[in-house]
Amino acid sequence: VQLVESGGGLVQAGGSLRLSCAASGSMFSFNAMGWYRQAPGKQRELVATITWQGWINYADSVKGRFTISRDNAKNTVYLQMNSLKPEDTAVYYCKWMGPPDYWGQGTQVTVSS
Repeated sequence: VQLVESGGGLVQAGGSLRLSCAASGSMFSFNAMGWYRQAPGKQRELVATITWQGWINYADSVKGRFTISRDNAKNTVYLQMNSLKPEDTAVYYCKWMGPPDYWGQGTQVTVSS
């Protein structure tokens, strides 16, 4: 399984970004996927997850601002991020939730104040 994230960048506070994660592997439609992030000097933390049935879970810090979704026909999971805050600055990682687990290379999101 290979995961390739895209869509990161620099945005002002209050702005929006949409992250994408394209996955290889024929079992994507039946696998849970997640977005995690890691800020400098901090541990990697859960942002959102989505099961193959479409059940969704968000970290409290992003509820009401971020939306996770998936397109099984494109083997892609998305993270729409609205009302971004400087504390959202981090490297965002896509995760294929196994076992075994697989991680993407990460995409940098920087929110300026």
